[in-house]
Formats: sequence, structure tokens, C-alpha cells
Amino acid sequence: MPSPIRIGALISGTGTNLEAILNACETGGINGRMVFVGADTSKARGLEKAEKRGIPSFVVDYSKIIRDFKKNPDPRQLPEDYDGGAIIERQSLFPKDSDPEKVAAYFAARAIAESELISRMADYPFDLLVLAGFMRNLSPYFIDRVNTDPMRPRIMNIHPALLPAFAGTDGYGDTFRYGCKLGGCTVHFIDYGADTGPIIGQRAFPITETDTIESIKEKGLALEWALYPECIALYADNRLIPVKMTYTSKNGDIYQRTVVKIAQPDA
Repeated sequence: MPSPIRIGALISGTGTNLEAILNACETGGINGRMVFVGADTSKARGLEKAEKRGIPSFVVDYSKIIRDFKKNPDPRQLPEDYDGGAIIERQSLFPKDSDPEKVAAYFAARAIAESELISRMADYPFDLLVLAGFMRNLSPYFIDRVNTDPMRPRIMNIHPALLPAFAGTDGYGDTFRYGCKLGGCTVHFIDYGADTGPIIGQRAFPITETDTIESIKEKGLALEWALYPECIALYADNRLIPVKMTYTSKNGDIYQRTVVKIAQPDA
């Protein structure tokens, strides 16, 4: 069996998925241990779950950093290794025809916050970073400093919808309002877009005429708490293999996609 992996987590709220991951680590469902929990706000109640277990935790106040930069957009606040042009070229959060000044300001402010986040994380070496209700998009500045091996992504996220449908912050609500017959959740690796990274696992549930937004959230969360630890366990056992695949249609169109294959366990 591989050595236990070191897991870091970022949260913004109550940390229910964090709790599921911690429980799985403690009961042997995941061959790993949590080494830190970070948050973008001191109001994240999930920090209490880490503190009760003696897990190091910290806060990087994104809102204050972004607010202060808007008031005083001094480029001297930016990290020394910040290359705004390269980041904007790689990003997929904004359409290419977006207002360049607004896009530049967005990524500059995020880089300041992310630089502090990276600095705080540096005290706790980790193998996998899990986003457990972290309500911030990560920029190429951050992603490229965590994903140093292109064949070994190290940032995982769970989303409350069956991607690529209903990306964004209210997946269950969007699913309900659209009138879908199925809802679900998705675990994926992070890339430069918003909920666009390679899919690791998905679970679905039926939506009936009597369901409400609250009831489908309950169904979805129950699946999340099982699916996320399962996917992390596969990562810990070196069984997740991202593979770039090319498909050529009958009319000659070529499509490329990244598929996360699940290897068989070692005998």
C-alpha cells in the first residue's frame, strides 16, 4: 500500500464535505491525513471542525484584500513573480472580448490573495489540495504553483450539479429551477476555467414532482459526502490517471478531451 497522502483543504462555509473527508481519513476509508484547513473568511464555521481535531488552520481574508486593492490598485502590492499578461492569456474564466482593464484588475487582486494563501500553505507540505466548499475561483497564478506536474493534478473540487451542466455557485438551485428530472454532484480536477476541469466521478439522484430546492439539496449532499471521499481515496491509491484523448468524427472534425481513467487496484 502507498504511504498515506497529506491532504490540505480550503473552505468558505460550514465544512460538511470537510467533515466527511476527515471521517474517512480517521476510519481508514482514505489512506491519508489532513495537514491543514484554510479559509477565505474567519466566519467559515468549518474551521471549528479542524480546531477540534488539532489540525492547523488559517484564514486569508479575500474580501479585505480585494477591497483594499480596489481602493488602492498599487502594482507594488503584486507578488514579484506575477506575470499578468501570461495569466490572462491562460485563463478561461472570462471571454476573450471582456473589458481588459476589469480582467486585469480581477486577476491582480486575486494574485495578491493567492500569494498570501500559498505562503500560509507552505508551512504544511501536502500531496493533494481539496476544495470543500471554497467559494473562490482559483487563477492560473495559484494553479500553476500547485500543479507542478502536468500529469499529476493536485487540486480537486466537488460541485453540486452534473457538470458540465449548471456550473457556478448554485448548482442544486439551478437544477431545480430548470425542471430537471435528475440532479447530482461531480468531483473534478481544477483547471483554468470555472468548473470545467476533468471529471473524476459523478453521482445522480431522481427529482420528483414533490421535491423542493431544500429536498434536492439534502439528496445531493448525501451523495457528496460519499462521493468525495471515494475519489480522494482513489487518488491516495494512485489510481486516477488523466489521459488526453482525441476523437475524429465521421466528417473529419477533431475533438480533444481529458479523461480521468481509474486504474485497477494493485494485486
